[in-house]
Amino acid sequence: MGEVIVITSGKGGVGKTTVTVGLGMGLARRGKKVVLVDADIGLRHLDVALGLENGIVHDLVDVIEAKCLLQQALVKDRRQDGLYLLPAAQTRDKKAVMPSQMQELCRELAREFDYVLIDSPPGIEQGFYNAIAGAGKAFIVTTPDMASVRAADRVMGLLASAGKSDTQLIVNRYREPRAGTEGIVAMDDIVEIVATEVLGRIPADEAVVYLGGGKTIIDEPLTAAGVACTDIVRRILGEKIPCATASVPSEGGLWSKIKKHLS
Repeated sequence: MGEVIVITSGKGGVGKTTVTVGLGMGLARRGKKVVLVDADIGLRHLDVALGLENGIVHDLVDVIEAKCLLQQALVKDRRQDGLYLLPAAQTRDKKAVMPSQMQELCRELAREFDYVLIDSPPGIEQGFYNAIAGAGKAFIVTTPDMASVRAADRVMGLLASAGKSDTQLIVNRYREPRAGTEGIVAMDDIVEIVATEVLGRIPADEAVVYLGGGKTIIDEPLTAAGVACTDIVRRILGEKIPCATASVPSEGGLWSKIKKHLS
């Protein structure tokens, strides 16, 4: 059985889809069979990021409603063997899918693929609960601003409430706080607030802004962001790659103590 991982954030605009595509491409390049599942029913994005929008005939909702077979809805990536897309429906809403249906779909996908990466929609409404339903692990993506970090902390709590305890954090577009960069949260503080293991830190990189149409964060020539994303892929596969981050405080820092007191 393959591993089912949801990539979520609680907030839009943090680069979640970019990270999903980069991880999927990286895993496929290392010989893994990977499917990227777009769980944003009504507002699909993964097809555009992969440059596969013209190859869609059926979608996730068609599979769930038994209007087609799973294999008929999967779209093979044109550039990379072993990488597939299961697109979201663009003309339906999130109520078209129930968490129990996503669980069954994920079980079916896990029988066919080494990795099932689910790109969760922004927010914490029905789409979020659909996306996490069938996942055994969650990668939480945040950027180093307080609004995103607080959203990541909120998502951590929701995942715990749903029984999803295997979580890791990816800090995207990171830059060190310095004079003239008000609002940037330092890495130590991000780790303390969200209080989960850090899988990787992807630096802010202007080159990533121009991705799309099938070009991914880990394409050659590798940028600093691409190297960091590639290192995350290697960690997923079990390699011991050092991560330039702080560790989760064993007894909780100041922020943890404040939250515990307030609760």
